[in-house]
Amino acid sequence: MIVTRALTKRYGRIVAVDAVDLDVREGDRYGFLGPNGSGKTTLVRLLLGLVYATSGEIEVLGRPVPARAGAVLPEIGALVEGPAAYPHLSGRRNLDLLDAAGAGGRRRTRKRRIEEALEQVGLAGVDRRPVRAYSLGMRQRLGLAAALLRRPRLLILDEPTNGLDPRGIREIRDLLTSLNEAGTTVFLSSHLLSEVELLCTRVGIVDRGRLVLQDDLESLRAPTGHILVESPDAARIASLLDGQVVERDGPRLVIRHPDAAELNASLVGHGVRITGIAEQRRSLEQVVLDLTGHGADRMERTP
Repeated sequence: MIVTRALTKRYGRIVAVDAVDLDVREGDRYGFLGPNGSGKTTLVRLLLGLVYATSGEIEVLGRPVPARAGAVLPEIGALVEGPAAYPHLSGRRNLDLLDAAGAGGRRRTRKRRIEEALEQVGLAGVDRRPVRAYSLGMRQRLGLAAALLRRPRLLILDEPTNGLDPRGIREIRDLLTSLNEAGTTVFLSSHLLSEVELLCTRVGIVDRGRLVLQDDLESLRAPTGHILVESPDAARIASLLDGQVVERDGPRLVIRHPDAAELNASLVGHGVRITGIAEQRRSLEQVVLDLTGHGADRMERTP
């Protein structure tokens, strides 16, 4: 669905995107992650033909961009750097104008598609008030409705849950999951690592313009070979498993062992009380922090 080869974008001496090789497969829910200033939004704009690459290649839906952007864009729903709208018009009127202006808009079905898109994003009951009276969350929902008007094969979203409350974030997560299950590939950039962890099946991590990791989320969160154990008999466990206890904090222990069920059976067999046991897995937050270090917009004091 999206392939880039050595994609590079320079602004003078600044390299915003540095030889990036993206591979977004059909059916992916792909999370694009990285610190502020790491090149995420620039790359999204490159994919949509909004800015031109300095070098490298881009293919979206099997066609080169920007050369064939006119043929590709009608099959893409996009929300980049916040929703754009005429502030003095209503949300419905904005969507009507947007659909009329875009290539491939179907006039006969426009009203129905607008109502369906508003319902999908939780704005079915919106009245005729102008967009300037919308909250930030309502504007974000309207931007998502605009991205869904053409029932796209591919969604490209930049911070789609910005400004939404926790309930709204969950609703958008459920919406994107259901769209994906119905056949829409989803590519989104986000700062909300917990949401990406709940939504996405595959992630790419960018740091200072370079793609430092690209993999299935399940592979990144594979077991570490350690077991987390909670027990009122922590001291006895430490004695029984001398050399296997990696860390101990009160009733909680981290134990080097390949199988939680086998460890549990062994400890219970020795009469040890177990109140909790689970495989230790790396969180997405740990993976991102390990690969990116300080954020690109962080300023450290110079000695």
